[in-house]
Amino acid sequence: MTIRLEGECSIQLSYGAVGAFDSGPWPRLQSWAIAFARVPDMQESMTDKGVRKIDAYALGARPLRYFDFCMAGFVAILLLSNLIGAAKLSTVGGFTFGAGILFFPLGYVLGDVLTEVYGYARARRCVWAGFGAMLFMALMSWVVVQLPPAEGWPDQKAYEAVFGSTWRIVFASVTAFWAGEFANSFVLAKMKLLTQGRHLWMRTIGSTVVGQGVDSLLFYPLAFYGEWTNAQVATVMVTNWLMKVTWEAVLTPVTYVVVDRLKRAEGLDVFDEGTNFTPFRTSL
Repeated sequence: MTIRLEGECSIQLSYGAVGAFDSGPWPRLQSWAIAFARVPDMQESMTDKGVRKIDAYALGARPLRYFDFCMAGFVAILLLSNLIGAAKLSTVGGFTFGAGILFFPLGYVLGDVLTEVYGYARARRCVWAGFGAMLFMALMSWVVVQLPPAEGWPDQKAYEAVFGSTWRIVFASVTAFWAGEFANSFVLAKMKLLTQGRHLWMRTIGSTVVGQGVDSLLFYPLAFYGEWTNAQVATVMVTNWLMKVTWEAVLTPVTYVVVDRLKRAEGLDVFDEGTNFTPFRTSL
């Protein structure tokens, strides 16, 4: 059976009677066929890895196999690196650093993967999900810390030390994350268009240089200006930025493997040709 749709595309189907398509998978197949006929970019050649290169708008609201897991991982890393790692200073080999720096950059790595595989619009939804989760975490931490401890419970001071961040630091952290992640995704998506999908290492490291730069440039002055000397703020800001970028570079081989496997699994390679890059929306 041949079905002709709008445009010049025809699709050969090897099913039985037409009535069989009134239910089951046919409505979804029909919507796919219409999208295929209308969007020339979806008709581009497949790569040798079985991955179709398409524009982000052609992807639409199509369900994806692993996007939800990537979003969950992104938000989990973001919350845990801020909740568990941020409160502890560690010294290794004479070098002192915040423990969270070991794990927070993983969020940028996963942000790179999301933008590279699924496009800017879906990465934007993840950033907003993380932003909302951080706000809730800050509110919940404040409420729980402020609750009066039960008589005989001896751990209130320890609880305050771990979870009692000041609102100044919370504001700095949320603001820096939001701006840094959007800068990271924007740069990576634009570089992907400029390089026509080549040189992934250049995109991941280049976007991290910008994204982590924005993050550090906002967080440390907002959180510590006036409490630390200007020299201390500048030193910690530059040192942590260099460490995060270096960590991203070290993880580049891992990023290559994850990106390649996700693209193969999804069968897609998304390019943001017609994407609206405003950060102030969550629709696809």
